[in-house]
Amino acid sequence: MHAAWDDTVGAVLGHLAERGFGRDLRLVYAGRQLASKTVLAELCLPPDSTLHLLSRLRSTPYPDAWQLASYIVSIASIARSDPLNSAAVSGLDDLVKEFILCAHRANQRQRHDRDSPIDAQAMGDQAAHYLEIFHEAGVPFALVGLYAAYPHSTIHFYAGNAIKCFLTMDPSALPPDVLPVTAPLLLEFCGMLSLSVGKEDELYRSCRSMLASVLCLPSGLPASLKLKSPSKLIEQVLPFAEEIVDAVMYELASLEMTVSSKNLEDLSNFFKVLRQQALCWVPNGGPLPKNLYNSERDSWVWKLHDISMNLLNRVDECLKKLEMDLSLSSESRGVNVSQSRWVARSHMLVVLTQLDFISMIYEDLAHNLRLVLLAHIDPLNALVRFSKRNEHLHWLVKHKDLLCFEARRNLVMMMLAEGKDEYGELHEMLIDRAHLLDESFGYIMQAKSSELHSGLFMEFKNEEATGPGVLREWFFVVCQALFNPQQVLFSPCPSDRKRFFLNGTSAVDPLHLKYFIFSGRIIGLALMHRVQVGITLDNTLVLPLAGRSIKLEDIRQADPVLYKSCKDILKMDAAVVDGLELTFSRDVHELGSRRTIELCSGGKDLRVNIRNREHYIDLLIKNTFVDSISVQLTHFARGFSDILVDPELRKVFFDFLGPEDLDRMLGGRSNTINLEDWKLHTQYNGYKEKDRNIIWFWKAVEGMSIEQQRDLLFFWTSVKFLPPDGFGGLASKLYIYKASESADRLPSSHTCFYRLCLPAYPSLKVTKNQLQKIAQEHVSCSFGTW
Repeated sequence: MHAAWDDTVGAVLGHLAERGFGRDLRLVYAGRQLASKTVLAELCLPPDSTLHLLSRLRSTPYPDAWQLASYIVSIASIARSDPLNSAAVSGLDDLVKEFILCAHRANQRQRHDRDSPIDAQAMGDQAAHYLEIFHEAGVPFALVGLYAAYPHSTIHFYAGNAIKCFLTMDPSALPPDVLPVTAPLLLEFCGMLSLSVGKEDELYRSCRSMLASVLCLPSGLPASLKLKSPSKLIEQVLPFAEEIVDAVMYELASLEMTVSSKNLEDLSNFFKVLRQQALCWVPNGGPLPKNLYNSERDSWVWKLHDISMNLLNRVDECLKKLEMDLSLSSESRGVNVSQSRWVARSHMLVVLTQLDFISMIYEDLAHNLRLVLLAHIDPLNALVRFSKRNEHLHWLVKHKDLLCFEARRNLVMMMLAEGKDEYGELHEMLIDRAHLLDESFGYIMQAKSSELHSGLFMEFKNEEATGPGVLREWFFVVCQALFNPQQVLFSPCPSDRKRFFLNGTSAVDPLHLKYFIFSGRIIGLALMHRVQVGITLDNTLVLPLAGRSIKLEDIRQADPVLYKSCKDILKMDAAVVDGLELTFSRDVHELGSRRTIELCSGGKDLRVNIRNREHYIDLLIKNTFVDSISVQLTHFARGFSDILVDPELRKVFFDFLGPEDLDRMLGGRSNTINLEDWKLHTQYNGYKEKDRNIIWFWKAVEGMSIEQQRDLLFFWTSVKFLPPDGFGGLASKLYIYKASESADRLPSSHTCFYRLCLPAYPSLKVTKNQLQKIAQEHVSCSFGTW
């Protein structure tokens, strides 16, 4: 080392201590200890003098750790002074692994020594002490020094391998109880590697990436870092995060705008820990006043804001390019042709997600993020529509007004289980049509939610047909039976008999609560399997599922009489309202008896007047459609939540959906079928489009009523109500195969493959007659082959 003449002995010792040579150091010359305050010039040392560095040994409860750490340092020192002796360091990695194993064993002993259970943080106490010794003994300094001293050499390779012992998530190499407490050590490695070998070194980048991963472990920050203030920790981590942001911005500036998965992962991890610590520091959880981070240009507050704004500006530029690309694609080939390219750009959503996380701290960042999304609605929707499963996109619920139906649908479908393709993992059901609802109830209710997440395999007793077509049919007929008013579970809206709300008198059935769980599961499964069952849920059912209150306009379809009465009360003069002699209560008739329910405490004695009538109507609606059926609603919600990948996502699921979105996903298209769209999505085998049999077929279909067309479609595909995007939303094209049967035979179908086998009928009249026979509801069900 080099020192100035005016340096003191104490300054030299302090420098050595900072470089990992330990504490309580002393310098000795000619057997005499040099005083700490003495200036080097006063010592008058002759040239080439030898000074001895001594350190006092203190008692320690971890002698084995100190001994092993000192041995590693000595091996590294020998190799550094004698680079030709590479054999001395060939086992450095084994020594480091042995040290890690010792830390793990110490944790195990601690666990066995304690009678009561201890948490994960306490379990890492011993490992943390061991790694602190690893640091204080100067091992990181010795290993990095050896790694940097002889690049591209065998010694360089061995030293790198020793450091890499801490750069793995493999439990066999770095036990789970040791891994979380490596963060301080990784910070040390990153700092020294950055200074000694530079930021382009591969080992440094790996160390930086590992630091980001460890800091974001579920077990949280190790105690040694938690003791520091959030501000101090952010100051330590921010430089590494800034490097990752620069790398991501550089990649986004490329022609393809691609970002490596590793950089995306590191960006997410660093931003996560920065956000967590910043929110601990921000008063009242944020956001920060703008003047605070604009005035302190040298603080981490301003730097984090600055790099986040720069990243947002770069994303804005990328979205502009994507918008141009989208415009060109739609003009030339169509958006669907470029779907794979949009999937490849899904990393844009990852970056936007991280910026949203940081926007919780900075109000103007949140504002600018909104402006960027607003300016680029089309590419935003394309990215979301074609995005693969990503559980971190729930923040987009704040911007759902910018998202099209297809984008919102994709986001909620990510919250439902994917299902399995393997036959052995599907939940199998064998149903007797004569006992359809009872047996379906048994199969679904006996299954664990995890079993239902795998998917369903369905067949009817004494029928050969199996496969997706039969499953679609089962969903349809079960829902028709389940929502039949005779089951007293759901009531249809008077103006729309396919729209349902909960029946407050369902308690007449002793199993009604279990059937509400069953109903919730069925609805969730139908959505999961993308089956339109032809029924929709009224707002009075959907809004409570989303945790939202029901307003007067929401009951218009469920109870038009109550709706009109409430509207009339709001229009009345004060004298007329007083004349009604209403109180904050309502009468309920149940099983032939009548009882009065108070809408609030003392409601029977509280008169409704012009000043409190709006409050009265709010309480009346809440009691009628929420409070009085809260138990039924809770069980329905529980069943639906069973189908979500995370039951806690139920509110977010329904928050994403607009008033008509769930109708389209569950009920399908309820209007007329577009015959031209039907023809466009139909292909032929054995026939040609201009053959007379095909022309007769479409003429016969054109002459059918809408219900007959639906029954024919159901016979053909087991789909009675089309997806929101029409025939194009089906799993495949439809097919008409030329059948070899005689003209007296009816058509047959293979519903799984959307295949209709049509005999060559001799005339239009025969074609109409044969199609009319199968276009009947009692025939179209269960008539397909498979």
